[in-house]
Amino acid sequence: MGNCENRKSVPELFGSAVFNDDVMMERLPKDVYKSLRKTIDEGKELDLNVANAVASAMKDWAVELGATHYTHWFQPLNGITAEKHDSFISPTSDGRVIMQFSGKELIKGEPDASSFPSGGLRATFEARGYTAWDPTSYAFVKGNSLYIPTAFCSYSGEILDKKTPLLRSMEALSTQAVRMLRLFGDEKTQQVITTVGPEQEYFLIDKELYNRRKDLIFTGRTLFGAKAPKGQELDDHYYGAIKPRVAEFMRDLDRELWKLGVLAKTKHNEVAPAQHELAPIFSTTNIATDHNQLTMEMMKTVAGRHGLVCLLHEKPFAGVNGSGKHNNWSLSTDSGKNLLDPGKRPWENLPFLLILAAVIKGVDEYQDLLRISVASAGNDHRLGGHEAPPTIISIFLGDELTAVLEAIENSRPYQSTEEKKLETGVRVLPDFNKDTTDRNRTSPFAFTGNKFEFRSLGSAISIACPNIMLNTIVAEELRQFTGELEGAADLPAAVAALVRQVVLKHKRIIFNGDGYSEEWVQEAQRRGLLNLRTTVDALPRYLDQKNVELFARHRVYTEAEMEARYETIMEEYVKTLNIESLTMGGMVRQEILPAVSSYIASLAEAVGAKRAILAGLPCVAETALIEKLSALLDKAYGQVEELLLMVEDPKTQSQNILTAATHYRDEVIPAMNRLRATIDEMEQNVSSKYWPYPSYADLMYST
Repeated sequence: MGNCENRKSVPELFGSAVFNDDVMMERLPKDVYKSLRKTIDEGKELDLNVANAVASAMKDWAVELGATHYTHWFQPLNGITAEKHDSFISPTSDGRVIMQFSGKELIKGEPDASSFPSGGLRATFEARGYTAWDPTSYAFVKGNSLYIPTAFCSYSGEILDKKTPLLRSMEALSTQAVRMLRLFGDEKTQQVITTVGPEQEYFLIDKELYNRRKDLIFTGRTLFGAKAPKGQELDDHYYGAIKPRVAEFMRDLDRELWKLGVLAKTKHNEVAPAQHELAPIFSTTNIATDHNQLTMEMMKTVAGRHGLVCLLHEKPFAGVNGSGKHNNWSLSTDSGKNLLDPGKRPWENLPFLLILAAVIKGVDEYQDLLRISVASAGNDHRLGGHEAPPTIISIFLGDELTAVLEAIENSRPYQSTEEKKLETGVRVLPDFNKDTTDRNRTSPFAFTGNKFEFRSLGSAISIACPNIMLNTIVAEELRQFTGELEGAADLPAAVAALVRQVVLKHKRIIFNGDGYSEEWVQEAQRRGLLNLRTTVDALPRYLDQKNVELFARHRVYTEAEMEARYETIMEEYVKTLNIESLTMGGMVRQEILPAVSSYIASLAEAVGAKRAILAGLPCVAETALIEKLSALLDKAYGQVEELLLMVEDPKTQSQNILTAATHYRDEVIPAMNRLRATIDEMEQNVSSKYWPYPSYADLMYST
């Protein structure tokens, strides 16, 4: 980071690399700016002349910031971002070049679509794909390129990205929410916007140590590793003082994100050693999704500058908490009113009660979709592990809202309690009003005052998928509710009756207790709630008829596009486990077994030397270690051979992706776990001089 940038104040720095509204107002002709704003705010079609003027101004601005190239930045189905860079240069007749950028180049790009995941939508030889500018998400400069956020589709029109269905779901929800507001006499609101604030957890480890672990390099997690003597048992890392090296990383990360307009707000140590969190301020879901992708990318880039590596895997280390991403989701009108704010008298706030009922009904009816939206091989290690929400989807509402709904259910007036004060008992400390709800860290989907916090997301996941599900589910319920209520003679009575009906039928999804307890697992089963423990359990339900009809009705996905996403996620699951199992095999065969064998040989040599000098000594310790390690060596050899035979099993290459995924879940993963247990026991009995990899203690306490 340059000295000039270091001297900039935060307001000066924020958005300085973004072609935002202030820049557009300054650089675009007034008529062009107004036309572009209509496209952004109202979805009006973009005129090519306007696009040419925007492209020219955008190029000039980017070149001033040092850009020589531009790229259409998009989010394919693999969950990360993609970019192809073209320079602004254009040849002149005298053999020179000028810097040009046209409206056509701004609006449309043509990356090769053949090598991106398509789930069978495209054959390899069908290479043409298109990127289309998304003007609702600002362009920005990073490095020496102008980045233009875009959607990505195939030549025949199938969507091949995560942005397009997200935008569709946002429009679907806005349409139905505005329609609902009209019932209550709101004629001003033209758009309802979904907003998200995704909290991002991550680990930082020393780069030199990372480079010595093939499992981290190839898979992002440790496939072996005995527990360190100290993990998170003392709860001394959570919110603890930030170490200087990490603090410098966080400082640089904040400034890089602020330049890009990312509203990075909160930073702190998380529960596990070497684990941390960054939380942003809410922004529109589409922009929040782009910004979260940028955040993950910048975390990795900035970490490298400090000799660190950022791990975004959901479970990099066994025995300590993994990393998630909390998706704080809310709804606001275009005038800024939060529709999930219950107000001081929620029992009288009819629009809020109707939206709350829509969420309750939607989450109950589409539990499977919410579980599917966070499904991955990595997240399977974390969910239900007493460090993250269980795999059972439920809603936490807190005492007051639960009491309001119980009153509606029993057709009786709600008796409000007086505003509660938190009394500190210390004169110099102020007493203050308590929130209407506590926080429940064990709930997958918790109401937290004026938003819902979906806590099941894995740290590496794109937030697009969970929000596509949430938006579409709530849009569907509001569609049904508004259809029932339109034309009601007594709207308040009709709303009360509808909410009562929802509570009676769907209250099973509401749970305010401890989601980690075994009692809840049993209770959820009695209630008939789903417990989809793994990706393989959850994903086949994606193509259930009710889900296909849901997305088709709101034009978010076609059935073919859903089938493609099913295939893509399953294929990623299989490939992930294939890479992990082969990495395990290589590490054991090529490094661990030889290292342990060498250590046994050194022990045997020590026994011989000892007996030669001190005849008659039994050499108890050395002999016992040799026997123990020899047995473990033989056991590990048999287990690694067994594992690799399972990976070569014909089922792993099955044409039916579910057959392959099931084989990995039921056969390969247990074999990996057995091998790991043996290797971890070996590590605890082998001299650190011989063990080929940095230990957990080295890795987690290296920063």
